[in-house]
Amino acid sequence: MKAVLCVRHAPPEALEIVDLPDPVAGPGEVVVEVAAVGLNFFDTLIIRNLYQQKPDLPFSPGGEFAGRVLALGPGVTGPKVGTRVCGNVGYGAARERLVVRADRLAVVPDDLDLVRAAGLIITYGTSLYALRDRGELKAGETLVVLGAAGGVGLAAVELGKILGARVIACASSPDKIAFARSHGADIGIDYTTENLKLRLKELTGGEGADVVYDPVGGDLSEQALRSLGWCGRLLVIGFAAGEIPKLPLNLLLLKNCDARGVAFGTQAMRDPAWLTATITELMGYARSGAISAHVDATFPLERCAEALGEIAGRKVKGKVVLTTGL
Repeated sequence: MKAVLCVRHAPPEALEIVDLPDPVAGPGEVVVEVAAVGLNFFDTLIIRNLYQQKPDLPFSPGGEFAGRVLALGPGVTGPKVGTRVCGNVGYGAARERLVVRADRLAVVPDDLDLVRAAGLIITYGTSLYALRDRGELKAGETLVVLGAAGGVGLAAVELGKILGARVIACASSPDKIAFARSHGADIGIDYTTENLKLRLKELTGGEGADVVYDPVGGDLSEQALRSLGWCGRLLVIGFAAGEIPKLPLNLLLLKNCDARGVAFGTQAMRDPAWLTATITELMGYARSGAISAHVDATFPLERCAEALGEIAGRKVKGKVVLTTGL
């Protein structure tokens, strides 16, 4: 089988396409013939050894996938061979065949294509976990989404509307704001030309936002924190800007507000049953049209480096997905 391998910590162009022996499922495992692999911003970090998860070399990037069950290991009774499935493995999915624990798979309905199924697990899973479980977002509250046109940002916009919030989309260009608004955001802010804190205060009548969803970090995090209202919640998703901010903790005291970390990957690994239920819920939203599960572009497996370059350059709206042709 073909696989994308990170053999040394380096930018995407150093990734290699290699032939590996077909994998064999062990007890409790299945072999999945991979059709699609969702890529995420953290993939651009993990291959450079800049992410909190540090797999041993060599490894494949790609944390989420969809495909068909090819073989069952000892003791596995389902899902049966041929079943369409998807799942989250953290890393290692960018290959044509993948061994994964059977209890970490969710069945993909026949009316949901595998490319969209592969692309919704991490971004929408992160956003649902952030907004509902960690952020306790309530209907009628104001949700501010930074990086609103990116993968997790778009997911937060759409899920925020499902949860009944007023959504303010913040992004780095008018084009990205228009994209977020076309997916349900009520209003937008271009934080390259507008003062984020002052504009958010204005849009909330001076009261401040209830929840800020922050996958960007850098200088924007403190501005967002200062824009929170009483008992507001800042959700720390990631640091796409490249800088981990140092927040003044006195602001939490003065505003009686919270900064809450969102570690979807760890939660998913700790509780496989929760992950399967979450994926199944998200696929239901995708099938009904409640979420778009928007895929900006697909690339063949062999062009993984190019695909990651698009993500690293912050050129992507929504998701990028690798396809194997299977």
